[in-house]
Amino acid sequence: MAQEISLTGAMRANLLSLQNTVSLLNRTQERLSSGKKVNSALDSPTNYFAAKAHSNRASDISARKDSMNEAIQTVKTASSGIDSINTLIESAKGIAQAALATSDATSRAQYVTQYNAVISQINTMASDSGYRGTNLLIGNTMTVKFNEDGASSLSVEGFSASATGLTIGIVGQATGGITASWSDATDGTASINSALTQLSSALDTLRVKTSALSSSLSIVQTRADWADQMIATLKTGASALTDADMNEEGANMLMLQTRQSLGTTALSLSAQNAQSVLTLF
Repeated sequence: MAQEISLTGAMRANLLSLQNTVSLLNRTQERLSSGKKVNSALDSPTNYFAAKAHSNRASDISARKDSMNEAIQTVKTASSGIDSINTLIESAKGIAQAALATSDATSRAQYVTQYNAVISQINTMASDSGYRGTNLLIGNTMTVKFNEDGASSLSVEGFSASATGLTIGIVGQATGGITASWSDATDGTASINSALTQLSSALDTLRVKTSALSSSLSIVQTRADWADQMIATLKTGASALTDADMNEEGANMLMLQTRQSLGTTALSLSAQNAQSVLTLF
């Protein structure tokens, strides 16, 4: 059976003080090594869980920020596709105007071949303008969520930017096209003018759609900037609740080391009274 060692009152008081100093030293060392004054719920339940809530929300918004960045790239891809389709339409208009400027049937037939090739590229360009499985130029719709619970969101409506969707017909195509050939002596000129009208209408449609996409892009970019600011605010708030003042903790460490040294000396002095019994022998 273990026996308790009897200490004098002075020794026990000095020992208790030294133990408290060592406990404070350990706490200060932990704060200096981790940089935090609250490392667990045991240190400060209120601050710990409040900081945890801030950190969790920052993490959730950060995930939304990633989806916002992807949405921005999707809209930019669509916008780039629209620019290319605009260029193709302008090229088609140039071909149609060149055909209108001549009455030679052979030349007009060659222009028809060039024109139809360009119109076919509009379809290809629209189908190639997707990003990660979402293509706003073939009518896909994209929903972008902004806050952590998804209650705040924006639906970006796509549209068909193909030749069919823009009502641009292929010359010589019976269904949905421009049936009369440009080289036709009777209806050739009217057929070219019909193509020019379709192209002008398509450009007007693209301008309207581009404006809508630009508006959506502006909203998503604004919310992405908000997300960055909110994440920074939440992380700053969490740090304010848990981070240690390194200057203060450094000063505490120096003082505690001094107290530990003095406590050891005091304990040694208090033990001298007990040692005085040796003088009797």
